Amino acid sequence: MAVAGDDEFEDDDYERQTDARRARVARELIVGVRGLTPAEAPDGLCRACMTLLPWVSGVSVSVHGRDADTGVVLCASDAVATRIAEIQYTLGEGPCTEAVRLRAPVFATDLTRAPDARRWPLFSDQAAKAGAQAAFSLPLTVADTPLGTLDLYRRVTGSLSEDQAGWALLVADAVTLAVIALDRASAETNGVEAWLEGAQADREEVHQATGMIMVQLGVGADEAVLLLRARAFAQGRTTTEIARAIIGRTMDIRND
Repeated sequence: MAVAGDDEFEDDDYERQTDARRARVARELIVGVRGLTPAEAPDGLCRACMTLLPWVSGVSVSVHGRDADTGVVLCASDAVATRIAEIQYTLGEGPCTEAVRLRAPVFATDLTRAPDARRWPLFSDQAAKAGAQAAFSLPLTVADTPLGTLDLYRRVTGSLSEDQAGWALLVADAVTLAVIALDRASAETNGVEAWLEGAQADREEVHQATGMIMVQLGVGADEAVLLLRARAFAQGRTTTEIARAIIGRTMDIRND
């Protein structure tokens, strides 16, 4: 039988448990980057995330420049995690880009069938071929502005349990603070600042290449971006790589 005050006791227990988990997350991340240079710290951060989230197959952390359409992979636990992040930025679709747009976690529990495969058909197909059956993206948000994303994947389908999702959210919060701290700790641009600057430089190259396509083919901006992404997808390269080739005139988008 419930009595007055039971809810308060339950709330207190939950808060104590959350505080204990938050402390463990902070401790693992601190240990993971301790003694590392700013250039080495991202990989240490990724290893710590894997320790805290043992039920996922891989992890990556991406950061964004002033334009959130372009992401740069700060660190990744393995080649599959790197590939999944790059696929999303090349195609402009997937849980990562959606999480940035919505400023909320986005979970794709089965990339091999609807609704996830219907929602992001190109990403789902390529991610499954890369070795991921499920993908989960959590935004790294500062003052309601996305700084980047913490991206997780599994080699098997299935959702995160409520407990696992709770851990992932705490890790995302801590990673946000770690990325900010790493940026501030980097007196020279060899930490997060370098990746942020790289993201903006990449975006400017994509803008320049888009303009060239518009002039060459007489199409609008939206169609030019789609053509750029289509060429990147067809060649298994990133949009930035294709943009550089177009700007350097080693590739002519008209030769299809």
